[in-house]
Amino acid sequence: MTRRAERRPEATPSPRALDDVLLDLKLSVPQQHPGLVSRAELTDTARDSGARAVGVTAPAGYGKSTLLVEWARREQRRTGWISLDPLDDDPGTLLFLLASAYERAMPEQAGLAGALRGLGTAALARGAPYVASALSQAPVPFVLLVDDLHELRTPACHDVLAVVLAAIAPGSQVVTASRHEQPHLPLLRAAGDALEITTDDLTLDSRDAARIFSAAHVDLTPEQAGAVTERTEGWPVGLRLAAMIAREGHTEDWELTGEDPFVADYLHLAVFRGLDPTVREFLRRTAILDRLHGPLCDAVLQEPGSTSLLRQLEASHAFLSPLDRRREWYRHHTLFRDFLLAELRRTEPELIEKLHLRAADWFEAHSSPGMAVEHLLATSQRHRCAQLVAGLALKTYGEGQIAVLRRWLSALGDAAIEAYPPLAVLAGRMAAVEGETTEARRWAAVADASSFDLTPADGTASLASSRAMLRALLCEDGAAQMLSDAEVAAEAEPLWSPWRGTALWLLAEAQLLVGAPDRAASSFEEATALGLAAGNTETVVLSEASLALAAMETGRWDDAATHVRLAQRTIEEHRLADYAISLLAGAAAARLALHRADLVEADRQLVRAMRCRPSSSFALPYLAARGRLHLAKVYWARGDRASTRHLLREIDDVLRHRPDLGTLVDEVAEFRALTTTATTATTGAVPHEAPLTPAELRLLPYLQTHLKIAEIADRLRISRNTVATEVSAIYRKLGVSSRSEAVQQATVLGLLGG
Repeated sequence: MTRRAERRPEATPSPRALDDVLLDLKLSVPQQHPGLVSRAELTDTARDSGARAVGVTAPAGYGKSTLLVEWARREQRRTGWISLDPLDDDPGTLLFLLASAYERAMPEQAGLAGALRGLGTAALARGAPYVASALSQAPVPFVLLVDDLHELRTPACHDVLAVVLAAIAPGSQVVTASRHEQPHLPLLRAAGDALEITTDDLTLDSRDAARIFSAAHVDLTPEQAGAVTERTEGWPVGLRLAAMIAREGHTEDWELTGEDPFVADYLHLAVFRGLDPTVREFLRRTAILDRLHGPLCDAVLQEPGSTSLLRQLEASHAFLSPLDRRREWYRHHTLFRDFLLAELRRTEPELIEKLHLRAADWFEAHSSPGMAVEHLLATSQRHRCAQLVAGLALKTYGEGQIAVLRRWLSALGDAAIEAYPPLAVLAGRMAAVEGETTEARRWAAVADASSFDLTPADGTASLASSRAMLRALLCEDGAAQMLSDAEVAAEAEPLWSPWRGTALWLLAEAQLLVGAPDRAASSFEEATALGLAAGNTETVVLSEASLALAAMETGRWDDAATHVRLAQRTIEEHRLADYAISLLAGAAAARLALHRADLVEADRQLVRAMRCRPSSSFALPYLAARGRLHLAKVYWARGDRASTRHLLREIDDVLRHRPDLGTLVDEVAEFRALTTTATTATTGAVPHEAPLTPAELRLLPYLQTHLKIAEIADRLRISRNTVATEVSAIYRKLGVSSRSEAVQQATVLGLLGG
């Protein structure tokens, strides 16, 4: 077999968006190799065990994926499949994939996955119980098979998985395959809800060896079968490789000797050496790809013919598997790919970066810039990668994918971000909306100290404009300076700029603080229009919330309702409910419901808004203070004095760090005076427990897990004593005495779940 057999250009991917194609591959059961030893007995035992979780744990080469594929092909229940890779190492992404696989198993449950996009920091608090609830109410039994769980290294991924698994109803199962110990299994095992398939179960015997050699058309005597099984210690992939070596030996009198290259760790080397040099080159150089596709391989190798060669390799090479029925996409066996990458590093290290760059070029040209970023991160071209990330930032954040941005920035590293100042501005913005004040200020300082004369890749008019927006966003130097910075940005950003809406929203916020509400309303209205046109969801939510509250102040309740609807719809569509930017919209919705005397809806909106507080810090002081002020007003009207006083204390903390917030300071003082002079007797107020603090809200989701106090402390990077104190406070405020009761009560109150 030679690569030069075909030279004609090949087709590009189908009209479907490439990212959709890649997602489809992850959710499709791979094709089954013929001639493999059946694991039906193992899968039948696991299926009949009734265990809600089945863990298949063994090193590479023991047939874990093969077992899962055979299980999927033989399963009579509804079946969903997920093939994980390193890009899925994020709790929100994992939940989205679990929901997507479940939807494929249960088409009548469509819509679950869409609700999981853009969870950000709310994966454990909101996403995990939401998915768990959906799976617990499945109309018929199902099985979800999750391959390559070892690709998930983030503890938060295993936290959300444990919550979902705990809700699986009898008759349904989740099967996970991993090279490493699976963190969710021990507690489920103790409860009798887990079954494990390990290396000992997957090891083959001499009868299996005989079947493998027979499938390879190699005769094997019982003695030879025993010898080869002993030498490979029953390692399935070792037996397959041995059969291939024997087949290629072209001898009827093949036998295993000490002189054969038959050390298990190097069997694949013997196979590789038996291939045509051009095929070896193809395999070695395409190993940088997670998935192989003819046109993509052509681009990486700068030579046509890959589609034909992939199909030939599939037919003759046991370590290449098709991923779709049309045989357009393939993958290497994990073990063999590891070897190929090692060979590439050993023989052609100077070529690795070029190969990744070609892959990045192809993905970018085929409208998959996110995949281009992943390949660029494997190169030294940090500047190009930084530019691409900057260009993707607004869209990625607007879709609620802040976790993706966070991972990219972390992978790029501080030096690369500092070297591209527009990205430093974006890092500062992201830190601010997550409530990370120190980080936001650090990146703002980097941006202020930088020079940059080119046009930024993020779509802003200039570095001067973008850092003026960041300064206005942080409002460190008071309302007057915020107004000045916002005016600079609004003047600089042209009508077609995707950031002009942001500049106008900041201008409107500053105008409110300096006492110009009419001018602010005009700026908010223009910001909304521009935000809708540019897909700048943040601007739409914030501007509409402010317009709603302004309409309420003048008694225009119909107008207020229109603004609230648009803000809330945008939040729901883009899964922004737990972001700091949604605090003000929640307060406006609660106030509108109270005006309509819909107390149930008012309380629901209050809970939703209060959940935003952990990320709403003095990094965005005017939003943190104004949002809490309007929430306090609604709580006061509801007779909840404890929540009112607590929110005023949180506002005091914001003002302590940012005292110059203009007219907002006066508004707070006026409301405080009202609460001070009023008495419980005259208002008919009833006692209430203080609400959960932002710190307690951050901890609350971990009570769903089986993590111990010390483990929760490690997750949150706080002391064990602090966790214990906050847990006690949560129990007291919720009126419960155990974790399970706290979770149940928090779910009823809307503090956990969708």
